[in-house]
Amino acid sequence: MTSASDDCARIWQVLEDDAYTSHNINNTLDARDRGLLLGFCQMLQDLEEGKSYSKPMLWIGFYIAVATLLCMFLMLADLFHGFRNRKLWFPSKYFTLNTATITLITIAMKLPLDLSGRMPGSTDELAKWGSMTFMCTMMSNLMPSLASMDDRELVANVTGMVLLVVTIVVNVLIQIKTGVVLNFFDNYVYIGVMLFLLVIMISSALTIPTSKKILEFKYQRVQKTSSDVHPQLTRRLRVEELIQYVRKYWMMAGTSSPQFVMITTPLCSAAGIACVPAVALYYYFFVLIWADLEGIAYLDFGSDYEWSIVVIVVIQSIGILVGNIAPLFRCFAALSFKLSLKWVKKHTKVCEVEKYWTQKLLEWKQIPLAFPLSGRISKALVYNFYHLILNLCIICQKLIVVSCKIVGLIPLGTVIIGVFCVNRCKSLKANFFLMPVASNRDTNQDVENYVLQLQDEMELGRRTLGSFSNSANRSIQKGEKQLPTNLLKLIEQCTGFEGVVKFDSENIQGLIWVTFPNSWSLPIVTLTCIAITLPNISQESVDDLFRGVCESLSYTLLVEESLNNVGEYKKIQKATMALRQEVEVNYKWLGNTLQRNSYKEKNPKEILEWFADKAKDIAVEMNEHINEEPFDSYCERLVVADSMYRVTQTIMVNYPGDIENGRGEQLFYLLSSMIVDIAVACFTNLPRVIVMKCQEDAIEKREASVGAAAELLGSTKTIIEKVDACEVPNLDPEKMAFIDEWRRAWQRWSSHHRDVVSFPACACPTSANEVKTMTMIDGCTFRRRRGKEVGCRLSPIWLARSKFGVGPCGLGESLGFLVPKVEGNALGWFHRAAKTSLSKQWKDNRPVHPRPI
Repeated sequence: MTSASDDCARIWQVLEDDAYTSHNINNTLDARDRGLLLGFCQMLQDLEEGKSYSKPMLWIGFYIAVATLLCMFLMLADLFHGFRNRKLWFPSKYFTLNTATITLITIAMKLPLDLSGRMPGSTDELAKWGSMTFMCTMMSNLMPSLASMDDRELVANVTGMVLLVVTIVVNVLIQIKTGVVLNFFDNYVYIGVMLFLLVIMISSALTIPTSKKILEFKYQRVQKTSSDVHPQLTRRLRVEELIQYVRKYWMMAGTSSPQFVMITTPLCSAAGIACVPAVALYYYFFVLIWADLEGIAYLDFGSDYEWSIVVIVVIQSIGILVGNIAPLFRCFAALSFKLSLKWVKKHTKVCEVEKYWTQKLLEWKQIPLAFPLSGRISKALVYNFYHLILNLCIICQKLIVVSCKIVGLIPLGTVIIGVFCVNRCKSLKANFFLMPVASNRDTNQDVENYVLQLQDEMELGRRTLGSFSNSANRSIQKGEKQLPTNLLKLIEQCTGFEGVVKFDSENIQGLIWVTFPNSWSLPIVTLTCIAITLPNISQESVDDLFRGVCESLSYTLLVEESLNNVGEYKKIQKATMALRQEVEVNYKWLGNTLQRNSYKEKNPKEILEWFADKAKDIAVEMNEHINEEPFDSYCERLVVADSMYRVTQTIMVNYPGDIENGRGEQLFYLLSSMIVDIAVACFTNLPRVIVMKCQEDAIEKREASVGAAAELLGSTKTIIEKVDACEVPNLDPEKMAFIDEWRRAWQRWSSHHRDVVSFPACACPTSANEVKTMTMIDGCTFRRRRGKEVGCRLSPIWLARSKFGVGPCGLGESLGFLVPKVEGNALGWFHRAAKTSLSKQWKDNRPVHPRPI
């Protein structure tokens, strides 16, 4: 089927041929008529070509709709996050101003940016109005996110937003001038609101750096005057102390949060109110156009976007409604402060502009300028012009702040009147009905001392303080719901910290010439790979160990990342994380399967030798390519292989009795005890990690860091309580983060206590009233309960596992003790005391507590 332009051209060609070859042509069709027909054919061809070129516009419309939908979902996510965390000032967590967001907004604003597209229909016009209203909504929602940026990001992102808004305004004015957009007054309303929001955004960007400096100064001052500054330098905090510590820092981080401070300013309140006329005007025209169009007429599209324009209008209408909820709530953020006469006076003094609003501009005036000019007059002209511009900016800044304060009085005025009426009703009620005055001071005075504010004369209300305090409790409770149950079962087997020393020996020569320090996580993964391949072990025991190790690695890697993430330790952590993923996901060790069926024909000794040989093969293979690749490119595999080789060689040399029987139970128990001992020793650093997370340096990340510390405390509360029952070596907190320091401490301890074979071990709490601490005096372990020393004089470490055990360690039902190297009455006393008290005390679910001789 030929096109209309081709048919027209064929007719013209026939007429043109007849004009020269035939004398029967109609005399009325002269050369002028044939020329007009040719022009008409050319017009048909142009229309057909334009229609073919506009075919992709339908899909471009869907592209615009998807970008608009994503922006709406991001704003909806912030709304949901605010309601879920009961933060009705709705901080910007997901919809923030950055390069990706600006790109997404630019795609969503394709319609007002389109200068040449024909959009004659009412629906098309409504889509352009909706785009500008949606732009105002997004700008108002993006306002709090400015406070979460550093100075460089702030300049870059605000500049990008300025360029985008100015481009939209200029393009819309051009379309109004050319008639593409109808010259209605509502277009100027949308332009005015956008420009007003842009001015507020620029004004906020000038204020945010100064407000951060003020808040940071107050934060450092409160931190220095606090009595518990850096408590991790002297001792480990207990769970109750950590909870109080997290609450205090939560209050400091929450009240000094740049977003919270930004939202409570008049600028953010005015930004929410400014969107109201634009939104009202849009929905007025939306209802008007919908009422005028009937049925199928609504689907009569005049633009090249065809029916995709309806999808855009629907998404924009929903997005505008959803996106304006948070800005309207922020209009009342000033109610976070205590309602008082001082509060009313502060907000009614609209002409009073605080110093921090113009502090940044005043600082710029003090900056000396470097001029390339040499003449004194030219320098003076440039200097005076520079100061003139800054003086004008200062005046404009003050005018913007004053105007925003005036606009902010619209919602606050209704609140002031309402509060006045409520107070009058209460006073009248008190006159007729005498009621006792009760104090509802829910917030602890000690926590209120950690409240930080931009303006000291404004006090936060009790409800706001209670909200911050409850947020800390909810975060801790959220962490408690994520308890590592499998890890807790594994920790119950802890008997001491001997595994920290047992897994490696200094007498074993490594595979590589570079000596890497030991870490917490890598030995745990290495020992687990060996343990899960041993024969004659129940699948349930293997699964329990594997799941417990997987949960423990989350915390051991966190300790390493927080406390020793520099130099060679960083390479080891990278290698450990890669190995962990391979073991957990693929059930392989450096490409070698860990499925138990592949090792069922091997005995424990052969399995250890197989792992050692594989490690050597990998080291040899890596060494062959040392000149082809840089060392860092294959360093991870060498570190993992070297760890496996040293561990397997240490076990075969130092513990031949556990692998000679060929069954694997003894070796599995030995490896499990090493894993548990290393993990529990690492967990002694968890309180310090929590404290460090609370003391985040960057003010933009401080609130999120304290929140992560609260959740970490909730999930590890039980672990910390169990670790508190263990006697740890006397090490500085800085050294406790390194496993090699633990090994050196054991060497020093063993050299001074040669009569005892065991390292300080986990203590078994005998009752709920017993303080879970133990002291070591000349090799003797003493329990303290109610201020009195009870327990045995010598310090045998009970290493047997027992189903009757209570606490981290228990007394074995088979009395399989590993006792000290003592002679005579002491050894006999120990066995007699254990046997005589076993039946009586363990039936009552009470641990054995032998008396001294």
